[in-house]
Amino acid sequence: MDRFLYVSMTGAREALRAQTVNSNNLANSSTTGFRADLSAFQTRAVTGSGHASRAYATNATTGWDDKQGALLSTGRDLDVGVNGSGWIAVQGRDGREAYTRAGDLRVDPSGILMTGAGHPVLGDAGPLSVPPNSSLVVGSDGSISIVPLGQGPETTASVGRIKLVNPAPQTLTRGEDGLFRSKDGVDAPADANVRLASGVLESSNVNVADAMVRMIELARHFDLQVKAMRTAEENAAASAQLLKSG
Repeated sequence: MDRFLYVSMTGAREALRAQTVNSNNLANSSTTGFRADLSAFQTRAVTGSGHASRAYATNATTGWDDKQGALLSTGRDLDVGVNGSGWIAVQGRDGREAYTRAGDLRVDPSGILMTGAGHPVLGDAGPLSVPPNSSLVVGSDGSISIVPLGQGPETTASVGRIKLVNPAPQTLTRGEDGLFRSKDGVDAPADANVRLASGVLESSNVNVADAMVRMIELARHFDLQVKAMRTAEENAAASAQLLKSG
């Protein structure tokens, strides 16, 4: 009876863990450039004395979905989306180089190019600084061109290039801040083949319909495990009553 209860309890616990991952994906269905987490159940045998007749489930994150989200037009000069595979290099809160697909860029009061989440965008020599200007254009290769404040279009000047990288997905890990970093701690080299589209933002790649169906499915799994725990309790009570009457 104790094994029956244990199997039911672990099933309910792992269903809750899977629901947490799924709920996080749903919560980020409108987050720019978000990559959905993937999780999967695995069956394990219950070890111990007696015949190995019990198994229980575990759930673990197996990575993230690397397919591209839709590029949505915004018409804003500082909005960019990675067209195809690749990443925008930024500086994380820890000072390390990190990578994102969120191209909602802005220039802070000190002239540093930042993402919407407040991470400095990196160029070839560190965070990019943008002088005061009357217009700014981000090229498909990540180059940043401006018309200096008070000058005419003929004075267009290049002030830097966004570092664009394309490491293999299996070499990256997602941090708690939502940024991706190299697993080995080595910064990825710039890749000239990565292209940007200007005036667009990449949407989250979460499939909302699939995530909603998954939520219902996991809720039913949880209910089933709870019912099994109640059955185990009822069986234990019935067994105790039989022993008393004997």
